[in-house]
Amino acid sequence: MVAVGTELLLGQVVDTNSAWLGQRLALAGMDAHFQTRVGDNRDRIAQGVRTALSRSDAVVVCGGLGPTPDDVTREALARVMGVPLVRDDVVLGEIESMFEARGRPMAASNAHQADVPDGARVIRAMRGTAPGLICPVGGQVVYALPGVPHEMTEMAERAVIPDLQARSGRGQVILSRTLRTWGLSESALAEAVASRLAALDEAGGNPTIAFLARGIEGIELRVTAKAADAQAAGALLDAEEGELRALLGPVVFGVDGHSMEDAVGALLVEQHLTLGLAESLTGGLVAARLVGVAGAGNWLRGSIVAYDSVVKKELLGVGEGPVVCEEAATAMAEGARRVLRADMGLGVTGVAGPSRQDGVAVGTVWAALAGPGSAPQTCLMHLPGDRERVRQTATISLLDLLRRRLMKASKDPEVGS
Repeated sequence: MVAVGTELLLGQVVDTNSAWLGQRLALAGMDAHFQTRVGDNRDRIAQGVRTALSRSDAVVVCGGLGPTPDDVTREALARVMGVPLVRDDVVLGEIESMFEARGRPMAASNAHQADVPDGARVIRAMRGTAPGLICPVGGQVVYALPGVPHEMTEMAERAVIPDLQARSGRGQVILSRTLRTWGLSESALAEAVASRLAALDEAGGNPTIAFLARGIEGIELRVTAKAADAQAAGALLDAEEGELRALLGPVVFGVDGHSMEDAVGALLVEQHLTLGLAESLTGGLVAARLVGVAGAGNWLRGSIVAYDSVVKKELLGVGEGPVVCEEAATAMAEGARRVLRADMGLGVTGVAGPSRQDGVAVGTVWAALAGPGSAPQTCLMHLPGDRERVRQTATISLLDLLRRRLMKASKDPEVGS
């Protein structure tokens, strides 16, 4: 894929076209190997297309088909093909009719959109004035599509994907599934699944596994399978997900768009439990994530943002002394449970920065979980990063503490249910 537009290089516009095409081609069973961005320059576009053709069977070019002087993709493709541009009277008539139907005069520059490299086939424009092109280059092919996303997607679905499938002679589907994890670094996660990586490689590499670090959202494992149809590809994904879950256990908290708060909410519903929060350094971030879950009102009692030490002591029952310690976090969790009349209580206190507090280092966070049937559970964390990163990491870590407790309770009713 070659995305054309100086605005893409300057960062003024994000290249969403290549992302959409990558996903859509995968669903059609096509392997997209490279994505390139190039500015509005005829010679560099031609160079980019030649480079793409040197390593791929087919190339999709997006952008540069408009009527303005910087739209030079047609000229670049004619140069790659070694042919002249020829004005297509049928295309010109369609463009003129489109302007007439809209009651608008057609600028002379729009006529350039009817210029076609000799030997190329035209893809009719259905949503704009820019037709697409199918350009043969020896035994390879270059598709040219408009850069406007809604024009590009319609044209790709209608003409490019079917043509690629017909040329490939293969009916395949590529599907991906993402396992979301929390609690292991990328290297530790790779070690944990090393046996599966080796087994898949030995078996021919289908499915494949890739790692994607998501920062404060954890590490993702993307499993990709190729098969003759969606059902067969899905079966491969199901089998590999089972293998990975057996290796990773509770490290996996969700699949695809399933978030940590989704997992917590589902477990609370399953066990008919309610939750109360007492937040200090997170300042309501935990509650904000939880209320984003549909139906949260059925199990979230509320959150007490006890930022001031006096509030911690008077409202939640935190004792005298340091407020960033195990005892304070425990009192906050128990206080949240008591004040909000919840089954489960979570408390978090710490130092987000920018400087030490009462001799406690930045990044020091105490979390606590109180519930029926067992003693409160506490966790000390030393989190890296700036103030915002510490707060966000503390938030998801607190939710993970609750998730693991609820998972254990679902397997063993004697554990705090």
